[in-house]
Amino acid sequence: MAVSRHELREKAMTCLYQHFLLNKDIKETVFENNDSNEIDPFLYTVTIDAIKYEEDYIQMINEALREDWTFERLGYVEKAILIMAACELDMEIAPKPIVINEAVTLAKKYCDEETYKLINGVLDRL
Repeated sequence: MAVSRHELREKAMTCLYQHFLLNKDIKETVFENNDSNEIDPFLYTVTIDAIKYEEDYIQMINEALREDWTFERLGYVEKAILIMAACELDMEIAPKPIVINEAVTLAKKYCDEETYKLINGVLDRL
């Protein structure tokens, strides 16, 4: 059975969260959270490739944040969502409105009540 992009984004967010929280190797994390030895190309891109270009994405996110905020001040879930979405936008995997909507949906499910507004604002400026 095919896994939806939304489910893959949720899995990617979990992997990136574990990577940031535990400082764990992203490839190891993705394999541990995957049901098979074959990794979906989309999942690979928004996790392993996202971390490959992490510094570029952090710089992009920092430029989109308010002056008194930095990427390092964000929570691990917020970091995971923003890095994944920045990668999707950078690699033009999906149209910007879809990427933002998916990120906002994840933020509403996993973050504090108002966090989705931050996610939406930052991604809108990327």
